[in-house]
Amino acid sequence: MDRVLEDFVTALRLSGVRISVAETLDACSAAALVGYGNRLLLKDSLGAALAKSGHEKDLFSDTFDRFFSDFTCTAALPERDDGVDREATLPEDPLSRMLLQGDQASLAAALQEAARAADIRAIRLPTQRSLYTVRILNALGIDGLDSTIRTFSGAGSGGPLAQADALQAARQELVDNVRQYVERQLDLYGRGIVNEYLEEALRKTRLSHLEQRHFEKMGELIQRLVKRLNDIHSRRRKAARRGHLDFKRTLRHNVPYGGFIFDPKWKQRKVNRPDVLVICDISRSMMRLVRFFLLFLYGLNEEILRIRTFVFCSNLIDVSDVFERYPVEVAVDRLQQGTDLPIVMGLTDYARSLDDFRLQYLNLVTRRTTVLFLGDGRNNNADPGTHVLRDIYQRCKRLVWLNPEPRPFWGTGDSEMKRFLPYCHAARECNTLDHLERVIGSLLAATRH
Repeated sequence: MDRVLEDFVTALRLSGVRISVAETLDACSAAALVGYGNRLLLKDSLGAALAKSGHEKDLFSDTFDRFFSDFTCTAALPERDDGVDREATLPEDPLSRMLLQGDQASLAAALQEAARAADIRAIRLPTQRSLYTVRILNALGIDGLDSTIRTFSGAGSGGPLAQADALQAARQELVDNVRQYVERQLDLYGRGIVNEYLEEALRKTRLSHLEQRHFEKMGELIQRLVKRLNDIHSRRRKAARRGHLDFKRTLRHNVPYGGFIFDPKWKQRKVNRPDVLVICDISRSMMRLVRFFLLFLYGLNEEILRIRTFVFCSNLIDVSDVFERYPVEVAVDRLQQGTDLPIVMGLTDYARSLDDFRLQYLNLVTRRTTVLFLGDGRNNNADPGTHVLRDIYQRCKRLVWLNPEPRPFWGTGDSEMKRFLPYCHAARECNTLDHLERVIGSLLAATRH
């Protein structure tokens, strides 16, 4: 494969574009067909072969512009009457000769070749800048240039001394050029690894401590995780729906064909869509976690889960219709702002909220219902109303409590978690994206049985 195209595909993969071997071969064919002469045509051709989604097209366009941008080496001595006789005493060293002759094209080509010899595309971290700068300068022949400067300086006076001074200035310019080149390559090949580190850190960051500037990135992470869960469980659902081959029905049905099986019949297995009832504490300390939890949960395919959502603080209300009327992101924002909702945002009152649920919605809980309760269990030293939770526990299939606080904090201060625990089938700490993925993944797996 073309080395330039190979490097470009590497840069694209590092920037986050998923490229298969077949797509790489398509890109090779496209590049061979259109060539590198027409930049716009090459960009369109490679883009058609390598970028699949709108997000990948944006990444492709940005990476293409940075990868195929020109780099000018300005270290060569300019053509002017500075008293330096460039032709009379040209040194043997190739780098010194290019600098004295002002051959910028050859210098740029030599820089590209030196970078390739130094394996610049392996650069990933900002701490590697100096390492690769030194490697490229060594590959360019900086030692030969230094030797030439020392030789000319030793001449004492006249033309050689002027050449030594000029080469010394050109040397500094060359080092600056190499540093700039390394910086651009780091931006090209290292941006992906920086994003990976950021995503890894965000997955483990407590959602209650997440900064506003990372909300958009967190939304992208959630969409990616949701897509993966949708793919996994949609495939399982399809396989379960198809069932196994029914030999008796198949043989009976194919008797008219003389025993040849033209029309196989399958044993159908009914797969129930799980009912999930979500009860969320949306007090100030919980709101950020609730936001990402609902974004995650409502991002799942409707064929996988049937969700009904309630939120509470001082009282409890049903907000399922908000998610039916608005997109998930808008619905979550409306919950956060309390727009047109009869929710009372005073002190958290578990007893009143659970009692509201018992009076109005307890009949929704059946033996097929999985109840997800998201709250920190802190009730301001009031009665927690555990008897209502006991009623829900006895009626539902499974009750899972998700608490953002570490388990050692449960039962401390005004936390009533230890009084709620006997009425939970499972209780887990949940305050990071990793926790959310594990909880919802296990929920999807458990609701299949």
